[in-house]
Amino acid sequence: MTDTVHGGSAETRPLIMDIGTGVVAGLAGGLVFGALMAVMAMLPMIGTLVGSESAVAGFGVHMVISAVIGAIYGGAVHVLGLSPAYRLVSGIGIGLTYGVIWWILGPLLIMPTMMGMGPQVGSALSQMNVMSLIGHLMFGATAGAAFALLSDRR
Repeated sequence: MTDTVHGGSAETRPLIMDIGTGVVAGLAGGLVFGALMAVMAMLPMIGTLVGSESAVAGFGVHMVISAVIGAIYGGAVHVLGLSPAYRLVSGIGIGLTYGVIWWILGPLLIMPTMMGMGPQVGSALSQMNVMSLIGHLMFGATAGAAFALLSDRR
């Protein structure tokens, strides 16, 4: 496997550049989703992942998770050769799909399991989880748009 991806032009990008762009895009998505989480008073619950009920700690945890998920996005775009992710409209679409994937993985599977509750797929349509889906869609759309714009390969 090579460490560069070829998009719609002759230029190439190293894998590390797409991962770095993904981190920044994830942070942009995290800010948008974090604002929704703050309004919904969900940040203290996120803080419990590190033993704190502080909204500030929750926001910090949320932003670290956003950066990691953004890095994974950038790496996946690169490795899978998803050249449409470098264009704004298709990048938003790919980001929305990515947001749904993380909605399933995060609040329905990983987080409740870490909190000792087990998977919560059966409550996917509860009001709290529907709001979480909206937040993850906001994250994905913002991260997808930011990745495309920061990549400057439209």
